[in-house]
Amino acid sequence: MILLFQISKINIKKVNLKFGIGNVDFNVYLCIRFEGSDVLMGVGILFILVSFLLFKIFYFNYKYGGEHLPYNIYLTREGYDKMKADLEHLRAVERPAASAAIAEARDKGDLSENAEYDAAKEAQALLEARIAKMESAISSARIIDSSNVDTDKVQILTRVRLLNTATGKEMNYQLVSENEANFKEGKLSIGTPIAQALIGHSIGDVVEVVVPAGKMSLKVLDITI
Repeated sequence: MILLFQISKINIKKVNLKFGIGNVDFNVYLCIRFEGSDVLMGVGILFILVSFLLFKIFYFNYKYGGEHLPYNIYLTREGYDKMKADLEHLRAVERPAASAAIAEARDKGDLSENAEYDAAKEAQALLEARIAKMESAISSARIIDSSNVDTDKVQILTRVRLLNTATGKEMNYQLVSENEANFKEGKLSIGTPIAQALIGHSIGDVVEVVVPAGKMSLKVLDITI
């Protein structure tokens, strides 16, 4: 990121400032010399520039994987092992491939007008953010022992058989963490509106769920592991 401006008697020249977000490094080149009565205006411009940079930093952190993770992420053994395997693949395969793509793009000439190089760097940044998020999730993970799960009430890891009272259609879901959610496999994230409405309910209970299409009435028919 390079900032080069000249406004009135305020000269902004190039000085290297480095900072990082996770595994992504940034270079910001900025130096300001104030002259005479332009000091006040210069301070105002400097404040705007710093505010803009901070906004970009926090926006990048939010957009590319820096959002806050819960203190504990509850996973099944299967889900935990899969996440570790996915992380190892990212480290051993995807990371070297990203570095190779950058090196290949760099060899093609002038970096200032090299769109392929910029795209490769962006892809690397996204990959590193994904790796960092997965590492954080694994370090916070708690493996759930299915033998200790109570099936008297709906909770994470339980399988729930439901009846849509309006259509008469039955549905089967297993409530899992967000990291294991897969709707095609019937694995429903614990953070979804349906899961949140079901938590704590027992067989025979009827719950109202607010979904984009409106309200849905679901009856709990069975709870298993």
